[in-house]
Amino acid sequence: MLVVVCYDVSTETSAGRRRLRRAAKVCESIGQRVQKSVFECQVTAMQLDTLERRLLSVIDLEHDCLRLYRLADGAGCEVREFGKFKATDFDAPLVL
Repeated sequence: MLVVVCYDVSTETSAGRRRLRRAAKVCESIGQRVQKSVFECQVTAMQLDTLERRLLSVIDLEHDCLRLYRLADGAGCEVREFGKFKATDFDAPLVL
C-alpha cells in the first residue's frame, strides 16, 4: 500500500530540532522524500504499523503533528506531479 507521511515538528528548541532529524531518518529508512516533511512509502501492513510506532516514539504529541495517509490500491489511487522533482514510480519496471 502507498502511505503518505507528513509531519510538522516544532523546532524552537534543540530538542525539537533533534526530533525533526530523527523523524526524517525514520521516514528515509522506508520511503522517499517528496517534500521537506512529506514522504511516500510503499509498505505492507506490518511495515506501516512499525513506521507508525517508530514515529510516535520520536515526536512530541504536545508540540508536533504527524499525519499518515493510506492511499487505496488500484484505480482509486492517483498521484499528480508538477514541478522539478519526479518521484520514483514503485510499480514501474526498474531500469539500470
